[in-house]
Amino acid sequence: MSIIPTLDKDLSIEVLAYHEHFLVLNKPAGLLSVPGKTLPDCMEARVQEVYADALTVHRLDMATSGICVMARGKANLAHLQQQFEKRQTTKSYEAVVWGSIAENRGTVDAAIRCDWPNRPLQIIDNEQGRRAITHWAVMERSADQTRVALTPVTGRSHQLRLHMKTLGHPILGDPWYAEGEAQAAAPRLLLHARSLGFRDPGTGEALEFTSPVPF
Repeated sequence: MSIIPTLDKDLSIEVLAYHEHFLVLNKPAGLLSVPGKTLPDCMEARVQEVYADALTVHRLDMATSGICVMARGKANLAHLQQQFEKRQTTKSYEAVVWGSIAENRGTVDAAIRCDWPNRPLQIIDNEQGRRAITHWAVMERSADQTRVALTPVTGRSHQLRLHMKTLGHPILGDPWYAEGEAQAAAPRLLLHARSLGFRDPGTGEALEFTSPVPF
């Protein structure tokens, strides 16, 4: 495993797998996936300094850590993007949320759209939003916190963060969707992309990669 440095050494990117068709990376929390309007430093730019043919397939929120895949070249990009669009990939996340969830598992099925006056925030809108589905399962709970496994069926912006808030259990440390004690309970958003499964665009082989949860 190699390390790609960033302007902030604490935001260095781990290369979990190097392949002629793709790269599997571990993005730290606090680093953009792609350039922002005022923040040029990002995972895409830093990876491309080392692997010039690396192209972004999908994104994680700046505040979210975890596993990402980048394609090597345009042909592999098209193949991997199609897998994401057709929901042929498998993704799992882990989070710590505010409060003790009574049930052991469940599903949130609530459509999401952009909150235009407050971009980039998103809101639930079952009339005008795009359908969004998240399965969740309790891993462990205490009196005021619950660790959950999250499996998104769809891939809407801020989906997991907003769906957990909708349940009444916002993710700890979330600067946008948590308030008060829930927001102050952690120094970062406690959301991590822990596994990703897809098919090798060159061979069709089914692959799965994991990233250790840092909290």
